[in-house]
Amino acid sequence: MRIAHVRERHAPAGTPWRLAAALGGPAETEPVPARWLDLEAARRRIVHARPDRAHNDARFRTPLTTLDDHLAAGRRIGDLRSIVDDSAATLARSADDDAVLAASDLQFGPPLLGPQSLRDFYVFEAHVATMWRRRGSEVPEAWYRMPIFYFGNVSEVRGPDAPVWAPQGSSELDFELEVCAVVDVSARDLDAASAEEAIGGYCILNDWSARDLQRDETTVRLGPAKGKDFATSIGPWITTPDELASARRTGATGPDLAMTATVHTADGREVECSRGRWSDARFSFGAMLERASADVRLRPGDLIGSGTVGSGSLLESRDGTIGRYLEPGDVVTLEVERLGSLRTSIVARGDVVR
Repeated sequence: MRIAHVRERHAPAGTPWRLAAALGGPAETEPVPARWLDLEAARRRIVHARPDRAHNDARFRTPLTTLDDHLAAGRRIGDLRSIVDDSAATLARSADDDAVLAASDLQFGPPLLGPQSLRDFYVFEAHVATMWRRRGSEVPEAWYRMPIFYFGNVSEVRGPDAPVWAPQGSSELDFELEVCAVVDVSARDLDAASAEEAIGGYCILNDWSARDLQRDETTVRLGPAKGKDFATSIGPWITTPDELASARRTGATGPDLAMTATVHTADGREVECSRGRWSDARFSFGAMLERASADVRLRPGDLIGSGTVGSGSLLESRDGTIGRYLEPGDVVTLEVERLGSLRTSIVARGDVVR
């Protein structure tokens, strides 16, 4: 199942997001869904046809507004499947079915509109080793013993196609290609072997970096701060764990799925800048959640980032690809198999209306 916030592409400013689920085949065979189900319209239809559903099941009594509200009510992402399944047998095939939305008509928002928190880990050795080589050092021994993370800034989380710009004082804007897990249950002191049961789904995460600001900040061994907190992009939707099951391999830390980053430059070049695999991670999301939940409570709506896949930034790849950091007019597309594509346009800071 894939869940998204959507609204009509040409809707008036301020139009609320609607919660939708992908229709059609699974992510493995239909990576870009052509049709989406408006879950609130579907819920109302089901209750009208079968009033007993609302009487017997709280999931059908409550209007579906946003995923954030759904999680705040104590419900899990997988609970939405009952509405999708109940609708499957009765969906009209006609184009005027108001519960069925054409993807071509839709704008997609952040899969979570207001995440509770963001912990971003650092679990791909190829990326970590490159970062430490640039400092003239080896990877610290502690990195191999435990997954390390920092807290990101949830006030600047953005969705697909929302523009990003270099922050004040920076001329070295970079992308970072990551996978993000969405926690959808309250949990504390998890065990790595079962911790992934607390994950309701996954999406792509772009952990934008201002490399020049970051470089200054890291000299004092604190941070990251302004080199990171200006933007984080997530999307394009949330894919539930069952969609990834066939890509899992015994003993692997994650599904064996490709992760790529492409930059369409302002001068018309389209360059693949990064390519890696989710299964290259040293630590699984279970291990990350064990570490994140030690002595503290995770909450529904918390985001857990994997850290950057090897080669997943221009810091690593620019010399052999576009030869520079990002500039206004560039378009960055991150893609992870079965999770979709996350596209972002780079604009000039002075062009942004805030």
